[in-house]
Amino acid sequence: MIVYRCDLCGETRDCRQREIENTEYDLCEECWAGLMARLQGKGRSRRSREVVTLPVAPEAPAPAPVTEPPFKRPTIIADAGSLH
Repeated sequence: MIVYRCDLCGETRDCRQREIENTEYDLCEECWAGLMARLQGKGRSRRSREVVTLPVAPEAPAPAPVTEPPFKRPTIIADAGSLH
């Protein structure tokens, strides 16, 4: 039997790993029972998930074909005196 230190009471006992909100905890049975008793009647009920359909968006018109490039390449001019 492997024993762990309980994350709530801090004592070394036979603990089980429990996952609460994507975080794992080592909890002994006494702490787990106490936690469940405090949470009794609280929280939200799970709703059944409903399928919702959204209206189809109208299609955008196709862009006109580009006949020339959208920009002209820059011309780089350097004077001979700045090059060493």
